[in-house]
Amino acid sequence: MLNYLKALGGNFVKLIPSSGSASGLRATDKGLKVICGSHQSFIPGDAWIGEKTPLSFCQVRVSPNNTVMPNMSGIELAEALARVIPFASKEENRPILQCVKATQKDGKLTLVASDGFRLAMVSLDFEDGEGEALINASELVGLIPALRKAKRIRLGFQNGGEKLASCSLVLDTELIRYKWQSQEGEYPDYSKVIPLEFQATATFDTKEALKASQSLTAIWYDDSLKREYRPITLTIGNGKVILEAKEDRGKAEIEADTSGEVKTAVSARYLAQALKACGGMVELKASPSNSPMMFCIDGYRLVVMPMATEDTVKATTKEAEGKAKAQATTEAEVKPKRKRRGKAEAEDVAKAEEDEGVELPPDEVREPVYAEA
Repeated sequence: MLNYLKALGGNFVKLIPSSGSASGLRATDKGLKVICGSHQSFIPGDAWIGEKTPLSFCQVRVSPNNTVMPNMSGIELAEALARVIPFASKEENRPILQCVKATQKDGKLTLVASDGFRLAMVSLDFEDGEGEALINASELVGLIPALRKAKRIRLGFQNGGEKLASCSLVLDTELIRYKWQSQEGEYPDYSKVIPLEFQATATFDTKEALKASQSLTAIWYDDSLKREYRPITLTIGNGKVILEAKEDRGKAEIEADTSGEVKTAVSARYLAQALKACGGMVELKASPSNSPMMFCIDGYRLVVMPMATEDTVKATTKEAEGKAKAQATTEAEVKPKRKRRGKAEAEDVAKAEEDEGVELPPDEVREPVYAEA
């Protein structure tokens, strides 16, 4: 229908719902009468709808008296969706992870999406109340440019019952009302995969990091891996972040505000998408290669699983061996001290008994002492 309206090329298009006054088939079928200049046509119901057409609906209202009491900025919501939607799963056998989870709670609107390897979450200031809905990410992609134009929006949740599938997400602009029925299912507890402690942090410019990672991925010329799946090793410490290709083929250094030291690796594709989603200055929190890393900026958090490479595995193994060796050394030092302490205590007791002139009977003569009940 959008292509049809564009083909008309007129500034004014008049759409008249069929009233049954026409003759023949048009008198009984539902449809629209379209008038644009000298052009007239009739569009029957279900036009341009085929077997593969997604079941999405849009209510269009055109009225000079229609007003919306906004509770959120359209641009703010558009940017939040743009940071979350790319990280929803594309696999058809994982319908729940194909969705964006929208939750209203404690004065916040939280949007979450994950594909099992990455988790994107953004929280926006919102009005009090509670609501929740699971909306397929593919249905929200086209909403982003519309929200940038709408500017004034009102978002809310309609609960039709106790089940999540009966809930709906409703979005009002001055012209259009969007309504999505929540998908039935339970979203995984994503809070368990968000790390709470990190070994190192770094704040740097995403543009410089993106340019460096793209130049390093182009160095591989004898690898069966696709360019976007090649690993990039990240080393944080000493006021910089070092990005390295495999086998010391190339590296790039980026100035950063750092705290702590760590070495880990990540897929070049995951790194590029994370840097593009964040933009500007980003804070990267990381731990050794077996723990997720997290990108943070302005209420937006993106958790990314690392890749295991020979360098990161060796670094992790060396660190674990160092800790085990230090623990063994500490235990070895503590044991002799305990023996010397026990011997010293025995000598002190014997000396005290000798001074007081008390002679203790042998063990076989001693009688047990029982406390009275």
